[in-house]
Amino acid sequence: MSEERHLIDRLRSLARHPAARGLADDAAVLPAPLGRDLVLTHDMLVEGVHYLPGDPPGDVAWKLLAVNLSDLAAKGAEPIGVLMGFGLTGDGDWDAAFVAGLARALDHFAVPLLGGDTVAQPRGDGRVLGLTAIGQVAPGGAPDRRAARAGDLVFLTGPVGDAGLGLRIARGALEGPRRLLKAYRLPMPRLAEGRALAPLAHAMADVSDGLLIDAARIAAASGLAVAIDLDAVPLSDEARGFGADRAARLAAATAGDDYQLIAAVPPALREAASAHAVEIGRFEAGTGLRLHDAGGPVPLPAALGFEHGVA
Repeated sequence: MSEERHLIDRLRSLARHPAARGLADDAAVLPAPLGRDLVLTHDMLVEGVHYLPGDPPGDVAWKLLAVNLSDLAAKGAEPIGVLMGFGLTGDGDWDAAFVAGLARALDHFAVPLLGGDTVAQPRGDGRVLGLTAIGQVAPGGAPDRRAARAGDLVFLTGPVGDAGLGLRIARGALEGPRRLLKAYRLPMPRLAEGRALAPLAHAMADVSDGLLIDAARIAAASGLAVAIDLDAVPLSDEARGFGADRAARLAAATAGDDYQLIAAVPPALREAASAHAVEIGRFEAGTGLRLHDAGGPVPLPAALGFEHGVA
């Protein structure tokens, strides 16, 4: 039996939704929910870029699912199912551990695998994985990144910087608590917070590449400027153990991989948003990103976050 067939047979037990057709067809057939908008997103993970070669395969599977569900969370969507693309590199044990981890992740988030594709990669190449997530939301209920308005408040659902420290721990560059390593390897999409904030927000996105760069992207897409109070950006207790000064907060705000949500909320809804997130700034007329803290204006760092193809 081929390597591809072995993998598909392992995945077949996860594809329990009727739309998956037992992974025996070339496409899933999913009836569109009556009166709902469908939300579709696709993210990829590349070995050596998005995860380390030594990361446990089960954790890689969790992360592949979680980062895509995070995009659904940023639209306030409820997940319906996923399609996966998988690069085979000749390591059956790795594949088996990945499938076991994917099963745990799918069960945790109650999301069905609907189908996908497998391809052979040259032996020794970094593994390439892709996943498409499908969600549903009330008609017109998905916040648009382009729709922030001048005067909107910037809300953030939780601490940033943990995953950046976790990556340093995974690389052996830092000693630290396991919870930080878990933040890097096993991110948690903020699905409940997304559903709560979506009706309040003009615009919303997840913090995948870094708080500063993702806030700046909302502002640019909306034709606005954004001002962030660096002192207001929340840090976890574990991260504070490594410092909470300006330099530490800048590192946290540019690290990425945190998968918190950032939302543009009108001032009239401040109290409602505060039940789910922390206010950290404001969108304003103009262009660009401004930072400040108790000491005054903060110079922008050389890099606002992670960008592919930027050294």
